[in-house]
Amino acid sequence: MTIKVVRGNPTPEELAAALAVVRARAAAAAAAPPGAPTSRDSWSDPSRIASHRLPLPGPAAWGRTYWPG
Repeated sequence: MTIKVVRGNPTPEELAAALAVVRARAAAAAAAPPGAPTSRDSWSDPSRIASHRLPLPGPAAWGRTYWPG
């Protein structure tokens, strides 16, 4: 595996920290059984938005159609 710094001037400690994260994620992916479902972040889950009621009609309803709350 080759890691190339494209921009900036990281310190050796910053490079070591970034490499540790990449290696930990690669090890976790390799340890998962084949065909195991991958976890999704909650922000990308469509049911997060679909679970709320639709806004009532009105002049500002268009602004509330996407963001819940």
